[in-house]
Amino acid sequence: MLLIVNAGSSSLKLKVFDGLREVAKAFVPEIGADGHRQAMAAGLAEAGVPVEQLTAAAHRVVHGGADLTATARVTPEVLRQIEACVPLAPLHNPANLVGIQSVAALAPDLPQYVSFDTAFHATNPDLATSYALPLAERDRGLRRYGFHGISFAALVRILRSRGALPGRLLACHLGNGCSLAAIVNGRSVATTMGYSPLDGLTMGTRTGGIDGNAVLRLAALHGIDRAGVILNRESGLVGLAGSNDLRVLHRAATPEARFALDHFSYWAVRHAGSMVAAMGGLDAVVFTGGIGENDHKVRGAILRGLEFLGVVVDEPANRHNAGELHDTTSRVAIWIVPADEERQIALEAQAVMAGEGA
Repeated sequence: MLLIVNAGSSSLKLKVFDGLREVAKAFVPEIGADGHRQAMAAGLAEAGVPVEQLTAAAHRVVHGGADLTATARVTPEVLRQIEACVPLAPLHNPANLVGIQSVAALAPDLPQYVSFDTAFHATNPDLATSYALPLAERDRGLRRYGFHGISFAALVRILRSRGALPGRLLACHLGNGCSLAAIVNGRSVATTMGYSPLDGLTMGTRTGGIDGNAVLRLAALHGIDRAGVILNRESGLVGLAGSNDLRVLHRAATPEARFALDHFSYWAVRHAGSMVAAMGGLDAVVFTGGIGENDHKVRGAILRGLEFLGVVVDEPANRHNAGELHDTTSRVAIWIVPADEERQIALEAQAVMAGEGA
């Protein structure tokens, strides 16, 4: 059985797969003072899976940098490279590393594998990833990477298996973190997140796109560390209306809540236009993630903003969160594809394992 680990700084999510069938899962919402190792042991106990029954573990790692662009077996060199990416993802990679170390502490001989949220976007051309900075700064790794790649890879796999993968796909991962990807023939050519997961759309607690000089002003006023907290944890929907739960905002119906919801949809549409330009047109739109799959009001507002591209939504289907949302008159297909990141990680790890045994 294969253990899939998503280790955060304060929480731990586990799923166990037998082949591609999910057989167990666990969620540890808070990492106690005794750390990730005990949380890992507690999670496995909750899942009812003894360590001895595991054949391997596979981890989600947020940032693989420019070099880690495919799922890999954990080795000392891979660990070194993940650690080298900590400055690129200081909120995520340290926890991902601790997750790997926690599994190793419980099962030292268990093979481990890593999948990277940045890897799917390695096909973006240099024009899409390069900031117009001096070469010395670009050589430090200051470039666009993109994230949510495991989620995007999963929806491409699912659409391909249905025989429905279009040539030009606007993929919308909408949750507490949000990003769009321009996907041409199954390959990412552009995405809204950049050097870090902060850029792009309005998100639950992140600003989304913001002028660099505004960031410098925040740093001057509050110091770098405090500015980072404001930008990543106190902005977005929380900064605009006090909550990152869209259900709360819909119920509140205050001017602030309405503005926050409109802001979310407006910037999703604006960034969608950029993605469509990168593809040279649009054949289909697909939604995934908690908001993308479940919030018909926000999804409808975004789709109405894309009507100039030939998008026509079937309103009853949208209200019921149906899998197919396009009206018969729509020139663009519209789908919901449930997020399937853990199974994608399992598939990629199993492919690497099969190659090792070849």
